[in-house]
Amino acid sequence: MIRFIDELEFNGKRLFLRVDFNVPLDEKLEITDDNRIRAALPTITYALDKGARLIVASHLGRPKGKRVPEFSLAPVARRLSLLVGRQVTMAPDCVGPEVEQMADGLEPGQVLMLENLRFHREETDNDPQFASALSVLCDVYVNDAFAVSHRAHASVVGVPERVDACGAGFLMKNEITYFEKAMKEPERPFLAILGGAKVSSKLGAIENILRRVDGLVIGGAMANTFLLAMGYSVGRSMLEEDLVDTAKEIMKRAEASGTGLYLPVDAVVAESLRPGVSCREVSVDEIPEDAMILDIGPRTTDIFVQEIKKARTIVWNGPMGAFETEPFDKGTVEIARAVGSSGALSIIGGGDTGAAVKKAGESDNVSYISTGGGAFLTLLEGKELPGFKALEKCGGSQGGN
Repeated sequence: MIRFIDELEFNGKRLFLRVDFNVPLDEKLEITDDNRIRAALPTITYALDKGARLIVASHLGRPKGKRVPEFSLAPVARRLSLLVGRQVTMAPDCVGPEVEQMADGLEPGQVLMLENLRFHREETDNDPQFASALSVLCDVYVNDAFAVSHRAHASVVGVPERVDACGAGFLMKNEITYFEKAMKEPERPFLAILGGAKVSSKLGAIENILRRVDGLVIGGAMANTFLLAMGYSVGRSMLEEDLVDTAKEIMKRAEASGTGLYLPVDAVVAESLRPGVSCREVSVDEIPEDAMILDIGPRTTDIFVQEIKKARTIVWNGPMGAFETEPFDKGTVEIARAVGSSGALSIIGGGDTGAAVKKAGESDNVSYISTGGGAFLTLLEGKELPGFKALEKCGGSQGGN
């Protein structure tokens, strides 16, 4: 059983907090969106108020095991200082004698930001020596980085194996709570909406949720494989021909179980994906050979919206089209508006889906937007996250105050 930060005792102790501060930076190395930092603030402020000597650890970008200056966490440390109203000291590295000395010298209520964990390849390799070098920095470990908890990295699984007391932060608690509400005890009808590019990336999720939901909506480029399986031509659209038989089997299973399976009946097509390109709406049995499907059409949108209105629990992962490029954002935006106004328990997973909900102005109208795309999808597949498993096994997770 996973314990949470408010069940741990760490007054005066060194607390290692794994967060996901992988924020976007511009060419001047200034943060353009600090939502990931703000999402961890409840955990950070709680720890500081309770007298933790706080050590914050994260990755940023993909430095691939090398020290890349533009991926330094220094800008993040500066932003965190402003948000928490106290100095955040920046460490020169995340391991080593100098860092250990800085961690040991922390007073209760002080904060040390470690340098980018992924400057060391040993982080992603879950190297035992690297995990040990991180673990000597702390007395207590807390994971509040749901977005990386599907990765068996040193800071996610290696450190809690070597620390006596550990738990999850408040952000992680929200992720667990909302996901369990949807998957374990949903108010029905329960509707899943899946979109995005590939069936292959969501095949495990489809197979797991098909037996749990009352209805499954499939849009985005992944729907093209299903259309091909139904005998329709999809022109030059993105698809996965090797999964046509799999798509047929999924449709058979849905029919046999009585699960409603909703696929596009019309589409917005164009000869290329670029802003302002000439496009038109056609039925799925009229897709031109030289065109690409880039969004769901208005009739499809209406069908999907009607199912959303009936639902009492909604899980959505993946856009309905190439929503980043106008005019192919209409379908996704309309679905976001429908979910936002549905009154259902609505859980949004994946960075693209969260961005679409924000673009539609519905962020405050959905129940929860998950902070992790890959981790969210892993849970949808019914798999256990390595980060969760590590917390459950932690020697101190059964301890208390």
